[in-house]
Amino acid sequence: MTSLLGGRLTVTLCRDEGEFAGLAGEWDSLHRRCPTSTPFQSHAWLHSWWLSYGMPGRLRVVLARRGERLIGAAALMLVHRPMPLLVPLGGPISDFFDILVDGEDARDAVAALERGLDRAAVHTVIDLREVRPDACAQRLFDVWSGARCRLSDSTCMELPAEPIGTLIERMPGSRAQRARAKLRKIDALGIECRTAPEHRVADAIGTLVRLHELQWRGRGVNAEHLRPRFSAHLVRATRRMVRDGQASVREYLLGGELVAADLALTSPGLTGCYLYGADPGLREKKVEVASMLLREVARQAADTGPGGVLSLLRGSEQYKNHWAPVPVVNERLLLARGALEPLLRLRESQVAVRDRAAESVKARFPAARDWHARLGGLPAAVLPVIGRW
Repeated sequence: MTSLLGGRLTVTLCRDEGEFAGLAGEWDSLHRRCPTSTPFQSHAWLHSWWLSYGMPGRLRVVLARRGERLIGAAALMLVHRPMPLLVPLGGPISDFFDILVDGEDARDAVAALERGLDRAAVHTVIDLREVRPDACAQRLFDVWSGARCRLSDSTCMELPAEPIGTLIERMPGSRAQRARAKLRKIDALGIECRTAPEHRVADAIGTLVRLHELQWRGRGVNAEHLRPRFSAHLVRATRRMVRDGQASVREYLLGGELVAADLALTSPGLTGCYLYGADPGLREKKVEVASMLLREVARQAADTGPGGVLSLLRGSEQYKNHWAPVPVVNERLLLARGALEPLLRLRESQVAVRDRAAESVKARFPAARDWHARLGGLPAAVLPVIGRW
């Protein structure tokens, strides 16, 4: 292989948890150089997720280096059900998956990762969920030499990374007037917003989760959001990401009382509100919580610079459409060695059956919307209705 960069190209497989932990510095550097990276590919997010959800002996991280420089990475883990699969670290609680590729050495990095993944998947199918249309993983799919299949995954809604005033100007006149009125109502009530510093992240996340549970009580809260392992993951990951400028935890106060909180994650090209919680009492005061939160996350997104995206993340709920977003459909990429094509086709059929079952449930119970995609590794028919926004 040739490259504008010097140095020998090597590909290795990391299976050791300690080695993965030690990659933080060079991983973060690669994350910044990857043009399509999202917050869910940061080392802070992935390593914290592994500590909460990983299983000993299952780690499979393919690394490509040009000399000593890390130019590519694919963070996966091995699972055995419903068949042997390599699946992304981050699991169902992460909205996007991508490989990391150095933008200055992208062609060779993708080729090296293809070779490394081919070696890592001797007996397994690679099942990559929630891949954005412009992700570097799409380039991996294009050069894959074995069997492959592309399927639709979750729908996401996206806005330009602009301040709330600019976003309102994109809306039809009557809708824009209503949006401005909602924001004036929030200001008239005197709701204040403050950002939690790194040393207060644990307390702020605790408040967020408590308000999230209160908000969804009796309405089918995602049980995972209430489990200690999820909170532990958020605290670990967010503390590092706040320090590195990749996350913000905001608290909203009314008369000195905490009434809402949200967690927004950001990368150079994408910002999104990941989780929020709000006191149900705000509804009695006719506070439009989504508008309140969107104003702050839009400000954060605009600060990342021109050309970025404000993502409303997975789900095409009706209230998101009020802001005239653009729907973007994630994709599911199945890859396998040529000899394993029958196994890949079996996996494809399993996914199709599950998706048809989920669509049937959604048709019968419209409020379910996109919940099945968020927890796609579990049987669709038994999942609760969830929501983060």
